[in-house]
Amino acid sequence: MPGRVPGTGQRGWDWYRLADEWAARVVAEARVRPGELVLDIGAGEGALTGQLLRAGARVVAVELHPHRAAVLRHRFPGVTVVHADAAALRLPRRPFRVVANPPYGITAILLRQLLAPGSRLSAADLVLQRAVVRQYAGGTARGAARWLRSFDAGAGLTVPRRAFLPPPRVDSAVLVLRRRRVA
Repeated sequence: MPGRVPGTGQRGWDWYRLADEWAARVVAEARVRPGELVLDIGAGEGALTGQLLRAGARVVAVELHPHRAAVLRHRFPGVTVVHADAAALRLPRRPFRVVANPPYGITAILLRQLLAPGSRLSAADLVLQRAVVRQYAGGTARGAARWLRSFDAGAGLTVPRRAFLPPPRVDSAVLVLRRRRVA
């Protein structure tokens, strides 16, 4: 939950668990192919991770919270679990996808990293605040002129507040990013 971590002076982790049925819908809409390398950034306890595995993806689950990272390792022994801050994550050097429900507080940093020149990102389906999805899908987000040369952006599935536990205070949607093919 939001707030301070007692005794540390640090801000707590915002975490809204995506319900399994909605995780299944997000992964189905992403059309993940068997064998694809997929990062689940902000994996929580694995709602998306489990669905990605069912789709046949090779999953790297990234989770900052140590307890949730341990839960992921226990639930999914064949998955690479990276206990790390997504903002400092080293991205794969080979083509990869992202299907994730990241903490809303890291959206700008995460998108800047994923869309940076040299990134091997091929596609992303990110559950984000609906207002942010509108900005990126509409090309009005900061820095859009740079990354729109390489990516198509659109609004995907609308994800209602009731799809999360606890429900967030804002509406959500899936930001769909696809790398443009070079002719």
